[in-house]
Amino acid sequence: MSLSSETVLSGAVVSHRQRDHRIDVFRGLALIFILWDHIPNNILGLVTMRAFGLSDAAEVFVFLSGFSAALAYSAGLHRHGYLFAAVRILRRVAQLYMAHIFVFAVLVGIVFVMNAHVETRDFISEMGLGRLINDTEGALVAELTLRFKPSLMDPLPLYMVLLLIMAAVLPLLVYRPRLTLALSLAVYAAAQVWDINLRAWPDGGWFFNPWAWQALFIIGAVCALLQIGPARLEARPRLRAVVDRLAWGYLLLCFALVLLWHVPAWHDRVVPLWLGQMIYPISKTALAPLRLLHFLAVAYCIAGLFRPGVWMESRVARACRVMGRHSLEVFCLGILLSPLADGVNALLDDQPLVQVATSLTASLLMVAFAVVLEWSGALQRRGVLAVAKG
Repeated sequence: MSLSSETVLSGAVVSHRQRDHRIDVFRGLALIFILWDHIPNNILGLVTMRAFGLSDAAEVFVFLSGFSAALAYSAGLHRHGYLFAAVRILRRVAQLYMAHIFVFAVLVGIVFVMNAHVETRDFISEMGLGRLINDTEGALVAELTLRFKPSLMDPLPLYMVLLLIMAAVLPLLVYRPRLTLALSLAVYAAAQVWDINLRAWPDGGWFFNPWAWQALFIIGAVCALLQIGPARLEARPRLRAVVDRLAWGYLLLCFALVLLWHVPAWHDRVVPLWLGQMIYPISKTALAPLRLLHFLAVAYCIAGLFRPGVWMESRVARACRVMGRHSLEVFCLGILLSPLADGVNALLDDQPLVQVATSLTASLLMVAFAVVLEWSGALQRRGVLAVAKG
């Protein structure tokens, strides 16, 4: 990642470069993987990230969100001051909150309609919406306060909390990124040791523990500000070779472990009891250390393999890129499409070809929606320019 211009502030690099389109490409790809993973028993889930290792598309989305947020809001802090940057972040949080409430309302309608037409499934129970029927007032109040978490409704509240954390630490993040990272990892360690989490309704904690997942968000932000990546090691080939071997070796070990999960007898032979007690559970809720390390290895290897180039102009990459530029809207659409695809699959006996067809159709709808948003934004920008020139 090359800088077109930069301002060095107490060791942090605030970049004013052109947008790195790889962020949008991989964020768009993550949206597709999230969609496929959210469709139960989906055969295309066999080709998403979670089939090959310990992490999945959720880590991609959180890391890249931290990366892009740091570039956007650090530039605002440098140019206009903290108050301006903080207000921008809070406006984004407000947008996320409104999107969350809207998606919840539409999702409830979709689930109730499907439940009335698919006799073989209890979608209300599967989606965790039984409480809405049994205690409507309590569920609605809990939803408005982000404590009611039906299925698929966990990511947006997590992102809201992560942005609020960024608003609180933005000056420290920009001017002392390494110190911010150290504090973030200390909070992460405390969450692992003492199981610190936010409370959900009616009991338990958030599925995505914000005190654990903030570490990945901050790591992404620090990587953006300090330009941490494989390119930083090109001047030190021996160190680069060691890091490459460690990263690829760890990915292969994790892939082997995932394969062993499908053959319990082999797993019990290869993974002794004492080792299993050390590594399990590999919690997604708490972003277990092995899971976090797996994603960091994935990010390092992918960043080294996929440098900016002609591949970014392929049709698939361009489709992912336009989705990544409108990630909030496309993500919300994906939340609504996944139960619809599940309902169609159930009506047609969950045949593999039907699963492929519904998954690809939903993916194309997401691309089309992003293209419409891009076109609408372009028209709006042209209108603004025309008014300014007039």
